[in-house]
Amino acid sequence: MPPSPDALFDVPAAPAPPVARLLVLAGEYTRHNDSLDVLDASAPELGSYVRSAERLASETTAAITEVAGMGLFDHADLTAALVRLKQVAYLTDAASRHEVVASRVLTAFAPEAVVGSAARIAAHMRRRRSGHAPEPDDRLDAVRQTALHEIALGHIVTTSSQGRDYVHSAGARVLIGTLRSLEKNGLAERVPESAPPAYVGGGRQDRVRLSTTGAIALATVIGSPPATRDPGPTPAPAAATKTAPRSR
Repeated sequence: MPPSPDALFDVPAAPAPPVARLLVLAGEYTRHNDSLDVLDASAPELGSYVRSAERLASETTAAITEVAGMGLFDHADLTAALVRLKQVAYLTDAASRHEVVASRVLTAFAPEAVVGSAARIAAHMRRRRSGHAPEPDDRLDAVRQTALHEIALGHIVTTSSQGRDYVHSAGARVLIGTLRSLEKNGLAERVPESAPPAYVGGGRQDRVRLSTTGAIALATVIGSPPATRDPGPTPAPAAATKTAPRSR
């Protein structure tokens, strides 16, 4: 069974690195949106989404303050990221004063906006060789990096049928083997029956979320090109073949 509504709307303590904090926050926005999508309009906990929106707006504002306080070199990308986060905070604060349907619209794109801002901030720190930029996590090849990014965006859910697990993505394809590898390494986790059904009358899906460890790992590479594996030695060129001279 999914957690109680109050548990769903409780934002946990954020990890220390600012970019990782934003990635965790994006996951909380996805959880908030999922909770609204599966909320029973007759439930006594209907007002819990108001507390969630208020808390998320506060957390977003706190994240903005933290990034602004890092003393990073001014740049258009950094400014754009902070402005986008302020827009998210304003919309989320407004969402706390609307009924459920309108509230859900106001936070619909918050996960993508927060992840996009996190990527811009991380790229800016890396480009400026800021002392705040962490070393890339060597566990993340291109496939795992892409999968974690899709999870951070709130794009990944899973379902089960006849003893088999299936991954469904709203973006780049993620294989079940990749997801299991991330789970085994403590980088991702599934929340049973927390995401809305794929179709009317269907069963709830399992949302895949970044763990705090996964958010910290992704924060070291987000905003940079996906890592590529060592291509190995270059094959020797094929030996030239001699052609017989044409007879006249």
